[in-house]
This record gives sequence, C-alpha cells and structure tokens, in this order.
Amino acid sequence: MDILKERRTIRKYTDKNIEENLLKELLEAAFRASNTGNMQLYSVVVTKKQEMKKKLAPFHFNQPMIEQAPVVLTFCADVNRFNKWCELRNAVPGFDNFQSFITAAIDAVIAAQTFCVAAEARGLGICYIGTVTYMTKQIIETLQLPEYVVPVVTLTLGYPEEIPPQVERLPLEGLVHEEYYKEYSKEDIENIYSHKENLEVNKKYVAENKKNTLAQVFTDIRYTKENNEKFSQTFYEAIREQGFLK
Repeated sequence: MDILKERRTIRKYTDKNIEENLLKELLEAAFRASNTGNMQLYSVVVTKKQEMKKKLAPFHFNQPMIEQAPVVLTFCADVNRFNKWCELRNAVPGFDNFQSFITAAIDAVIAAQTFCVAAEARGLGICYIGTVTYMTKQIIETLQLPEYVVPVVTLTLGYPEEIPPQVERLPLEGLVHEEYYKEYSKEDIENIYSHKENLEVNKKYVAENKKNTLAQVFTDIRYTKENNEKFSQTFYEAIREQGFLK
C-alpha cells in the first residue's frame, strides 16, 4: 500500500543497467495479470539499444527519457499470435474487428500497469509515455509490427536519478459513485477541483501559459480539439491498416 500511495512518475534515470534476470522477473509478474479469456492478446517490445531508442524518440516528441532510460517497453495489442495458433489448429479466428482490438488493448494496459507496480516494488522508476497513439504508424514501422499488432502503451524504465515531488490527485469523493452514477453539480465541480487549482505549482503553470484558468491550459495548450481530432484520425487509420475494423 505504501508503494502505491507514495509512487511518483520518474523522468530522470541513473546510468545503472537493469539486470536481465530482474527484467525477466518483472515481465513474468506482469504476464500473470488478469486478461480476457486467458488469451493474453498482447505482446511487449523491449528496446535497450541506443540506436533503436534514437529511432523511436522523434515519434514520442523527443521526450528525453526515451533515450536516457536504460529500457523502453512498448506494450501492444496483439491478435496476430492468437490468430496463427487458431489457424494451425483448424479453428477460424474472428478477431478482425473493433471488439477484439479493444479487448487486446485493455489486456495490454492491464499487463503494463502490473509491470509498473512490480518494477516500483523493486526500486525502479517508470514513466508512461502518452504519445503512442499520436504517431502510431511510425512506431509500427520502426518496431516492424505485423498485421493485427498495434502499440497502445510505452513505458520508460530505470533506477531513479531523483525523487520528484508527488503530484496531486482528485479527492476520492470526486471519482467514486455509490450504486449509480451521480451527475456532478456546479458546486461539486468547484469542490472537486478547488485544491488542484489553488496549488502554487498549478497557478504558476497557468501564468506561464498566459491563460486565465487551469482548465484553459488543458483545452487550449495541451490537448486541443484540433490535435485530438487529428490524432484520432491517424490512430483510427493505423488500427484499420493493421487488420482491425474490417
């Protein structure tokens, strides 16, 4: 519980290598995670060579932790392997659809998060890279992913160079609904977000971006409608080109 409650996202790493046996142990732990029908519709591409990290970096907006971290892991929704097994056993697979992609994507994310908890329990730090679905086609090409394989989550992994301050989270009452979904009133929203908005670090964030509210930083700077629509289209196309959505 302490590990979970005190965790931080780590973006700077030491140059200490991660032992192969430890990495294998963490992956084995991750693969014990729950998944749909025990099909394990996911795969992980482990990137350790510097030249490969350099190739991937531009497709993650050149975030420095991609090249600095000893290990980069790309968790993929993967129906390719299961399809091949079915065909080899005279079974006709029917996984070229949105339902199967979502199933595989959820399984991949569950495995990724289980990996993160295991890694943090062993003193390692992780960072989720949120750009995987922005330049999906380029990542697919770089990692040579075949049909029915789509990257959904990338993690950087290493020993922390520093322990940053813990970032805020919304209060429990803002996230939990008892028995049924209770629609938020204006007063509820004010109460849920007041602490977040009044933190000095977030006030500074608003000022640096020359905005009037923290919400505007999210809508006008970080996650604009234009970018959301553009990346939605490119991600949709990548999923379709990889064999889903037929």
